[in-house]
Amino acid sequence: MKVKYFAWVRERIGLAEETLEPPAEVRTVGELMGWLAKRNEAYAHAFETPRTIRAAIDHTHVRPDATIAGAAEIAFFPPMTGG
Repeated sequence: MKVKYFAWVRERIGLAEETLEPPAEVRTVGELMGWLAKRNEAYAHAFETPRTIRAAIDHTHVRPDATIAGAAEIAFFPPMTGG
């Protein structure tokens, strides 16, 4: 699956996107954030407070308990404000 990072998540990781294949035991967005946080210090810093990160699967906003099975794209970004 393609994983995209936006705003300060991207800045902390140092990548705009990457293609990943998480292990089978990673089934939800929250579990994916936890798995990513274990990759290295940059990911750990980006995902240190997962409740502050929003996610979208295939361009639809989802909660951390959303399943990632079949997702083509997952995006992570900070909360946004409109104006």
